[in-house]
Amino acid sequence: MVKAIQIGLGHWGFSWTRDVIPKVPTVEMVGYVDTNPEATARVQNELGIDPKLCFTSLEDAAHHTDATLAICTLRTEAHYPVVKRCLELGYNVLVEKPFTSTIAQGKELVALAKAQGRVLMVSQNYRHQPAPIAAARLIAEGKFGALNMVSIDFRRHGPSQGYRYWDMPDPLLADMSIHHFDLMRFVLGDEPVRLSCRTWNPPGSPFRYDPSGVATIEFARGTIVSYRASWMNSGPVTPWAGEWAMDGAEGQIAWSSRDHFRDRTGPDQVSLLALDGKPEPLKLDPVAFPDRTGTLNAMATALETGIIPPGFSSGEDNLGSLALVRATILSASHGGDWVDIADVMH
Repeated sequence: MVKAIQIGLGHWGFSWTRDVIPKVPTVEMVGYVDTNPEATARVQNELGIDPKLCFTSLEDAAHHTDATLAICTLRTEAHYPVVKRCLELGYNVLVEKPFTSTIAQGKELVALAKAQGRVLMVSQNYRHQPAPIAAARLIAEGKFGALNMVSIDFRRHGPSQGYRYWDMPDPLLADMSIHHFDLMRFVLGDEPVRLSCRTWNPPGSPFRYDPSGVATIEFARGTIVSYRASWMNSGPVTPWAGEWAMDGAEGQIAWSSRDHFRDRTGPDQVSLLALDGKPEPLKLDPVAFPDRTGTLNAMATALETGIIPPGFSSGEDNLGSLALVRATILSASHGGDWVDIADVMH
């Protein structure tokens, strides 16, 4: 059993408290931290959290509990200082994505975790779904031969779907696309080397910053990814993980994941299309701990057994996904100029 505290009980943090943490039986909660009394009162009143387990500061929680894991579910700009303090206090840390705002901050936290002998994990929850797990396995096995092109589409219309973060900087690339960028690395089992990206803000958009973009991303083994995504698309809604078409020398793997839209929840899907054949659906294995429960269970497993489970996104590994975010933002700011990932990582 892993004893844990949660830091950040706001809108998303409340969802963790209610929908995620109770579903992972190997995690025992011994503390909840938030400086906002309204957020604290909400978990107490609506979820029945014992007031004795609620603290207004990390130091207070550290002094009164024996937790070894800190679950950080705060706004992005608070990740770096809070995670740094957690590591300094000797906690293992699971933090929401993106785990820092800059590569330099990310590298500092990775180095601090190593120096402290602690585990730092980023909650890349899209990895813990049946379709990307199956797709990653198929690619690793060489299904349909070497990949040459991957096409990914993400379409949502924010104004009609309850989106509310209109003033968020880089609402597409930093907040949404990081999921897709991380899945690229996870499914391909490869690392990007360079990319070009353009973004824009359509007429009549309520977004302050660009909600739409396209990117061409080249990976080390030669695979080219064509990525198109928008929060202002009036076409058919895609699943949250997007619609993927992965072209190999001998056929195509098509898949989609996290098909949640309003009152519709559809299953993950994978289809195999051999050359001159017909599409054949692939039966997917169920995932015992899907989505965010998967990241928390993976962290608990790593701490209890010392074995890093499949799909584990360490802070060090996640620097590659963060680099894709920073590189696409940089490229877009220069009108689509090609950016080498190595230059962003330095």
